[in-house]
Amino acid sequence: MSQPPYPPQYGQPSQQEALPGCWWHPNRQTGLRCVRCNRPACPDCLREASVGYQCVDCVQAGQQQQRAKATQYRRAGYGARTVAGARVSQRAVVTPLLIAINVLVYVVTVVQAGGDPMNNNDAPLFADGVLWPIGIVAGDEWWRLLTSGFLHYGLLHIAMNMLALWVLGRDLEVLLGKVRFLAVYFVSMLGGAAAVFAFGETNTGTAGASGAIYGLMGAILIAVLRLRLNPTSAIGIIVLNIVLSVSIPGISLLGHVGGLVVGALAMIAMVYAPEKQRTAYQLGTIVVLTAALIGLLVYRDSQLSSELCALYRVC
Repeated sequence: MSQPPYPPQYGQPSQQEALPGCWWHPNRQTGLRCVRCNRPACPDCLREASVGYQCVDCVQAGQQQQRAKATQYRRAGYGARTVAGARVSQRAVVTPLLIAINVLVYVVTVVQAGGDPMNNNDAPLFADGVLWPIGIVAGDEWWRLLTSGFLHYGLLHIAMNMLALWVLGRDLEVLLGKVRFLAVYFVSMLGGAAAVFAFGETNTGTAGASGAIYGLMGAILIAVLRLRLNPTSAIGIIVLNIVLSVSIPGISLLGHVGGLVVGALAMIAMVYAPEKQRTAYQLGTIVVLTAALIGLLVYRDSQLSSELCALYRVC
């Protein structure tokens, strides 16, 4: 027997053995295979994996499986979350929606007021929705506590409030998530309205989103403290705004302070609640704050009702 002068090395095919063609390019012979499906593949059709090389089809299938698992993981309530328990998101949705509602209501009042943007408080919608304690007590018009938070006196008033809402709301909505952000916003609005109703002038109309916005200011301060950031700028903004509320006539200091305090209390529960029972603590705090504010409103309503009865001899 005779042997070839140059026998093939171990693991390499001899010249007489035909290499298989690439699965995607049959005219290309290759000795490589995908470690996942074991199909022959040329170098152009292989991608480096954690172990060996995979073909383009297997790489795509693996990516699809990973995306499907990630989606199931998020829907199950897992995944990256903020200190408030919200899923991490980079896009604010509720904040621009609130701004749009406020602007729409303002436009309607301007149209009803004959197109005057500075005297839109002459509109019927404005008169029916402004926070007027006597109207609430005498006519049981409790909706004024909510509707007054979407009404504004003139173009400058709404421009300043919406700018503040945009600046504060974007970051807070990302931190809290949509539902928690709305909870803090509306309980702060109710806190500002309750402070005006309980301690303010009974025959003076009050309107504006300032109570809710000051609540967001208080929430920002609590968030800064929780994240251990420098609170100097947040405190400075709050102090400046309170000083302006005191010095500028016609601004409701009670509404601002009421919203600020309630917003800060609500935010404490949002970012300091224990992780295992976070949702229960957060929901419970919002319910307790709302119940306390409703209790204050009912108590003040009984006081004003008694005063009206004594004044007009009608009960």
